[in-house]
Amino acid sequence: MSLEIKNLSAGYGDIVVLRDVSFTVPADQIVSLLGANGAGKTTSLNAICGLLADVKSGSIFLDGTDLRSLAPHERVEAGLSQVPQGRHLFPFMSVRENLEMGAYAKRSHARHAENLEWVLTIFPKVKERLSQYAGSLSGGEQQMCAIARGLMSQPKYLLLDEPSLGLAPIVVRQVMSVIKTISARGIGVLLVEQNVAQALKLARYAYVLEHSGIAIEGAAEDLAGDDRVRKAYLGL
Repeated sequence: MSLEIKNLSAGYGDIVVLRDVSFTVPADQIVSLLGANGAGKTTSLNAICGLLADVKSGSIFLDGTDLRSLAPHERVEAGLSQVPQGRHLFPFMSVRENLEMGAYAKRSHARHAENLEWVLTIFPKVKERLSQYAGSLSGGEQQMCAIARGLMSQPKYLLLDEPSLGLAPIVVRQVMSVIKTISARGIGVLLVEQNVAQALKLARYAYVLEHSGIAIEGAAEDLAGDDRVRKAYLGL
């Protein structure tokens, strides 16, 4: 059981961002996708979720099912959920209404109440703010609300795009702890994260995107000690 990307090539018109990119996210594991700004990390997530029209070649398998022919909402029904960079909450809707928007997938209807109870358990601050406008939350609370909304569709695989961006260190630690909790529930996590040290500490396996392709891959612990990664991304 895994989310498997094989020989994915994609871009924007004549601009090729990804060329023959392959990586795997096993069920119930955290995998980090690293790289400099502009390396193609967000493009990879959008291609997987069907939000990028110009996918030139390759395949995307979710537990053996090829997603390439499916629309974005059908990929959600299949078990994908993305928490985008910048959170993209509905600011003038309540926190509760934002969570409800994440639960539209048919796959989550039967366990809607159970899913809501679970996300409010792991995000107590979100529970305290249910009646508030999402736009009135702090940056950390908004990020937690965005992740909670992503979980409301009951995904098999959760794609997180820069979840620590702009957050205070104490909030970053809280978010990273929650990601570990999500994985322990049996949800595969693909983590795109600017904080490379945290990403490698959290993940079991990692891939580094450079020059449109995967330049380095391996166990996260090994990559944390790799001189190329240490110099390029850890400032050592």
